[in-house]
Amino acid sequence: MPADINNTQKSVVLLSGGLDSATVLALAAASGAACYALTFDYGQRHRVELQAARRVAQALAATEHRVVNLDIGWMGGSALTDKSIPIPQTSSIGIPITYVPARNTVFLSIALAWAEVLGATEIYIGANAVDYSGYPDCRPEFIRSFEQLANLATRSGVEGSGFHVYAPLMHLHKHEIIRTGLRLGVDYALTVSCYAPDAAGKACGHCDACRLRAQGFSEAEVVDPTIYR
Repeated sequence: MPADINNTQKSVVLLSGGLDSATVLALAAASGAACYALTFDYGQRHRVELQAARRVAQALAATEHRVVNLDIGWMGGSALTDKSIPIPQTSSIGIPITYVPARNTVFLSIALAWAEVLGATEIYIGANAVDYSGYPDCRPEFIRSFEQLANLATRSGVEGSGFHVYAPLMHLHKHEIIRTGLRLGVDYALTVSCYAPDAAGKACGHCDACRLRAQGFSEAEVVDPTIYR
């Protein structure tokens, strides 16, 4: 933790426990900011990603890590929150059923509120529009629009120095993300990407997230630390 936290740039970092968000936390930390990691227990069908987020926050020395209970799973509509909807094992055309309605909008709104309380001016998210599943809230247009909203809808935006929403992985391929993280000391064995891991965190090896992760490590030409069941 910085010696004088009040005089250090503060950043709120959305941390899911996955590969991308771990890399973003490392990037934010490398900028010299005091990083406040924010994880959501949002009613997702598995809990191991919450454990992974705690491991990553500790390993990358986040200044503070909060796990917020914000259950949006009650409304269903996504295979990630509704156990009656099977996790797809093959890629699909269009926006997949693993899309969680308005998830990034909700998460960034909470991050924005915490940032305003902390006096932080930066919010980081691991959104990516290259190697991703086609989610509409992972596009650069969404990030730009949310940043505009943040500066219109808050006291800090109107009277203070405002906010910047950073998505530093937006235009990187998965192998580029992995190489970036490895340069910054990220231990990807701590992370969980799978949409349907077992209770021990072992990955299914078939879902979209597993496919993109495995492809990324292969193209990065480094050993994939993922444990598959």
